[in-house]
Amino acid sequence: MPIYDRQTALVVVDVQNDFADPGGSLHVAGGDALLPFINQQIDRATEEGSLVVYSRDWHPPTTPHFQTSGGIWPEHCIADSWGASFYPALHVAAGAEHVLKGVGGEDGYSAFSIRHPQTGEVSATELAELLQHHGIRQVVVVGLATDYCVKETALDAARLGFDVVVLRDGVRAVDLQPGDGERAQQAVVAAGGRVE
Repeated sequence: MPIYDRQTALVVVDVQNDFADPGGSLHVAGGDALLPFINQQIDRATEEGSLVVYSRDWHPPTTPHFQTSGGIWPEHCIADSWGASFYPALHVAAGAEHVLKGVGGEDGYSAFSIRHPQTGEVSATELAELLQHHGIRQVVVVGLATDYCVKETALDAARLGFDVVVLRDGVRAVDLQPGDGERAQQAVVAAGGRVE
């Protein structure tokens, strides 16, 4: 288990109704079962004075990210909708930071960056600057889904020079192809991160 301190940030990735709730449009099997573990980490991090950051997909109703406009995903996490809301069982720490992804219709897998779905141009979210402002050195990642947003967040964190830990008991995979989740964890390790 990671040691939480003032140089550590817990990044809680996309624990939203469309991913965590069985009725969500992109439900990740077992996503709702993660909540006791994730909440335990949030509580530990908060008690130790670590920064807690929550990321959320926050898409417009029409975006090239969606199948209806040529993308690969069903409509999900549309801004201000039930699907975009945090899963009700999630502890949302007072004073925590929030990062929204895909606000302008971009592909928003990583909490650190967004990618234009047509040009592929990558731009930064505010997360890296936020972590640097707080003197963060270690990033602990939990949330959904292992093989997409968790993986991309962890890889970006490693690329940016943070020590990265993905907590295996705090993530679940979509597994469009069998083994995608395990391969995602291997990619994190190959990039210099840890999976615990």
